[in-house]
Amino acid sequence: MTKLFENRVAIVTGAGAGLGRSHALMLAEHGAKVVVNDLGGAVDGSGGSSGPAEAVVSEIEARGGQALADGASVTEPEQVEAMVAKAVDRFGRVDVLINNAGILRDKSFAKMTLADFRAVLDVHLWGSVVCTKAVWGLMREQEYGRVVLTTSSSGLYGNFGQANYGAAKTGMVGLMNVLALEGARSNVLVNTLSPTARTRMTEGLGIPEEALDAMTPQSVSAAALALCAEDAPNRTILCAGAGGYSETRIYETQGVSLPPEDQTPQGVLARMAEIRDPEGQREMPDGSAQTMHFLRMAAERQAPRGG
Repeated sequence: MTKLFENRVAIVTGAGAGLGRSHALMLAEHGAKVVVNDLGGAVDGSGGSSGPAEAVVSEIEARGGQALADGASVTEPEQVEAMVAKAVDRFGRVDVLINNAGILRDKSFAKMTLADFRAVLDVHLWGSVVCTKAVWGLMREQEYGRVVLTTSSSGLYGNFGQANYGAAKTGMVGLMNVLALEGARSNVLVNTLSPTARTRMTEGLGIPEEALDAMTPQSVSAAALALCAEDAPNRTILCAGAGGYSETRIYETQGVSLPPEDQTPQGVLARMAEIRDPEGQREMPDGSAQTMHFLRMAAERQAPRGG
């Protein structure tokens, strides 16, 4: 088997269990030296233990790989910077970062406390920012880097009782869109994984046992590694679960351009069917493309009609 990550160094956050553990083991299997980061807390983020990360390191070493356990909290910049420094000191560089760490505090928005909303945002979104920022300069300087962010169907499409989780996970897509543009010139590619797997986070969702058996973490890790391989794509939302793989894309409809007299709430509502018509929809390469699209439509609307 070709080893995709020979001589590469990878950091995986939240790698003490579930998907993170699976990512770390598969990276090591493919030749990577792996920093196994995990705070060792419960699903809701409470508590902490070095045991889970150390156990994964032991598994990797037992198979002949090289790994390093680290218990940094992804929300604490100083701890994360120390983790990256430790990785460079031990292995010489950092090539791959998989931002996987996360917690759940599910409740309907009416019953959710602001503290629970903030805690989930901090671990998922802020934690991904902190970890990515800590390796960004290194990756740009060495002109090689692969960053994977983790989104979710809860953020892309919505799930009842997960306003905090969904907001954090959708934030990953916005972060990817910008970092993919900024990193490309230095061969630092940024992608987003949307996983579905049998983990601690999915055990209580009422999914039938036979379906859960098909939702292996390994099937998702295959997608994660594809997103951080040397020939990975850039700015891709790759969905994975139970052996299925697909891509989520954001499109914008052609829409309409209204004259000043119709630029009213009533005017917009009257043309809503045309605004939402998917015919002619397209992806936007960046935010300015939307502005230019509207300006071109306005210019066409205002142009004199030929006789």
